[in-house]
Amino acid sequence: MTAIAVQTHLTPEEYLAWERKAPFKNEYLSGQILAMSGANLAHNLITGNIFNALYNQLMNREYEVYISKMRVKANPITSYFYPDVAVVCDEPRFEDDAFDTLLNPTVVVEVLSPSTAAYDKGEKFESYKQIASLQEYILVSQDRVNVERHFRLGTQWRTIEFQDIADVLPLASIRCELPLSHIYRRVQWRDTL
Repeated sequence: MTAIAVQTHLTPEEYLAWERKAPFKNEYLSGQILAMSGANLAHNLITGNIFNALYNQLMNREYEVYISKMRVKANPITSYFYPDVAVVCDEPRFEDDAFDTLLNPTVVVEVLSPSTAAYDKGEKFESYKQIASLQEYILVSQDRVNVERHFRLGTQWRTIEFQDIADVLPLASIRCELPLSHIYRRVQWRDTL
């Protein structure tokens, strides 16, 4: 999805009160509101494919899979994001009794668009790294076969990139695998790969 910065600074409490009434999703980064625009066909297919595959693999285990309407909070600089897919192990923890802001994701997936790629790889990733429970951050390109798996190894983050449709993305923290052929199922690009 595309993020558009709105020149409004709110406290985290003001943001949550406002966001819960807003007709459209807005992310929050250090006091700044980031309006989220709609997603294209490829983005929607990829997000649905990933959610479907993870849900099916985790349905009989103590995990929950959320799609893009679940907000995630990152600290110590308070930020709120709407990842395309989030997975939580064990019991999900929420910010309050509205149960709409997840505090302990294990895996977060963002589908990149040309307008959000730099933000998702930069500022957003830096914020996500502050979530102690987060073990894997997955970035999926929507305009070509390219998946980045960022994973926590002790106190460091490592990266592996996948660019072949025959590759399989391992998600070690939740003991799942996602074939890239499934991630990109039915996605068609105008240009040849």
